[in-house]
Amino acid sequence: MMRYTLTAKDRHSDARCGVLTTAHGEIHTPIFMPVGTVGSVKAVHARELKEDIRAEIILGNTYHLYLRPGTEVLNAAGGLHKFNGWDRPILTDSGGFQVFSLTDTGRKITEEGVTFRSHIDGSKHLFTPEGVMDIQRKIGADIVMAFDECPPGTSDYRYARNSLELTQRWLERCVARFDSTEPLYGYEQHLFPIVQGCVYRDLREKSAEHAVSLNRDGYAIGGLAVGEPAEEMYAMIEVVNRILPPDKPRYLMGVGTPENILEAIERGVDMFDCVMPTRNGRNGMIFTTEGTINIKNQKWDRDFSSLDPAALAYVDTDYSKAYLRHLIKSDEILGLQICSVHNLAFYLWLVREARKHIQEGDFVAWKKGLLPKITRRL
Repeated sequence: MMRYTLTAKDRHSDARCGVLTTAHGEIHTPIFMPVGTVGSVKAVHARELKEDIRAEIILGNTYHLYLRPGTEVLNAAGGLHKFNGWDRPILTDSGGFQVFSLTDTGRKITEEGVTFRSHIDGSKHLFTPEGVMDIQRKIGADIVMAFDECPPGTSDYRYARNSLELTQRWLERCVARFDSTEPLYGYEQHLFPIVQGCVYRDLREKSAEHAVSLNRDGYAIGGLAVGEPAEEMYAMIEVVNRILPPDKPRYLMGVGTPENILEAIERGVDMFDCVMPTRNGRNGMIFTTEGTINIKNQKWDRDFSSLDPAALAYVDTDYSKAYLRHLIKSDEILGLQICSVHNLAFYLWLVREARKHIQEGDFVAWKKGLLPKITRRL
């Protein structure tokens, strides 16, 4: 069974360290999960994820994996771990966010579930809470997410309340289906409810209390970083984490910038994912221990220094800024790979450093000193 062991707590904040034990290995929190939407982290080999980036868990997406390659293929392979060769933990997002963000045409929400058309070929599909649990059983992730509605960040109170009530009914159906079925590949899987409620304090409290009442192995916080001011996001994290049990992991979905991650760690969050390191990297933005670089800028044209003096991954010392700029300006695939590997190594370095300073008891002071340095534009 999944175990979460709290190993350290910061003296001056709610930041904490822990070890989450799964069938495919241990996860040391706080942790960042590289996003492998279709079972692959874009432009990054599994060997690089393990040896250079030092990722402990990756994320896949139910919506995308359901459409391609399909659950029949994954089931025949023995699950996503066997299919993609990743032998460490995997978490799958339920696909709810994608259903509501990628499929505007023909989407219909009912009590039963959501009817939508594939963004690939326009074919029509239905996601129900029960069906999404079955799909995630076939994918075989160690941690699976409940199916929820993801309301826009600008939703008014009435819409947010109605959406949350639907999400709670769906969550109960997810739990019933999950608990009445068995894993397919000989190891345990674990279901996390998702706390919703937009930026409305009473709805967030209601959602968190309902999720806790179902007594799962961990909990996710969804529906944030969708356009609301950062301070409102941090306030909602505080509201929710006062209710979520301290002896179970807390996952903030889809967040975010290095600053967002450190602020959320300070408020007691354990797990993160975001496409930013790879997506921004493919557009020439690299995060370094000295600040953020737009490698497309002319100023790097003759800068033959390494990408990052901290040497977070092999790409940092093997390649110069000038060479990387040349690759990106030339639309060379190698440039996208270098940026992706470096940025993911930076994010994993960031959470490892956070763990270190939580253990040493000076996390808040460390964060205060680090943020101005890593967030400046070079």
